[in-house]
Amino acid sequence: MKTFFHALKTSFIALSLLTLLLGVVYPLFMWGVGQIFFHNQANGGLLYSEKRTLLGSTLIAQNFTADKYFHPRPSAAGELGYDATHSSGSNLGPTSQKLIDTLKERAKNYRASNHIAENAPIPANAITASGSGLDPHISVENAYIQARRVANARNRRIEDVHQLVDRHTEGRTFGVFGEKRINVLLLNLALEEIEKLD
Repeated sequence: MKTFFHALKTSFIALSLLTLLLGVVYPLFMWGVGQIFFHNQANGGLLYSEKRTLLGSTLIAQNFTADKYFHPRPSAAGELGYDATHSSGSNLGPTSQKLIDTLKERAKNYRASNHIAENAPIPANAITASGSGLDPHISVENAYIQARRVANARNRRIEDVHQLVDRHTEGRTFGVFGEKRINVLLLNLALEEIEKLD
């Protein structure tokens, strides 16, 4: 009986210490590291206007459809897309007829809205959703194709819009991973800022 109570006491002490360590100390430590070294990401990458109105997140795509804005990647997150509570891809395989038809339709719409030839090559990220369905970035090539539409809708010179794209181009992660990319929300907000200055 003495051995049983000794084992019970040892188990209770171990449980208490592990709960304190893994349930309190470790989460607080990770929260602190996030706040110190990754403050923006740890707080959702939220952007606010001067009047403290929430504009969006630099980490989650949102849908822009007007011609005067750069458009994000398509989204399969949620029923209508761009739903952060339903982050996911479509789970359709490469032999899925539904996926093939969807990509053809997206390519047709992309070419039409950007006034490019029916057989012109287009970047994959212009018609495919990311794995999360919420990637906030597009490729530089995608942005350059959309630049003419945006410039025309805003009565701006194409060269000025290209310069804006260049200024908002982010490099590869750690200089080696991924490709150069552009955050659509930040680029569209920069467009709005230029309009205010005119």
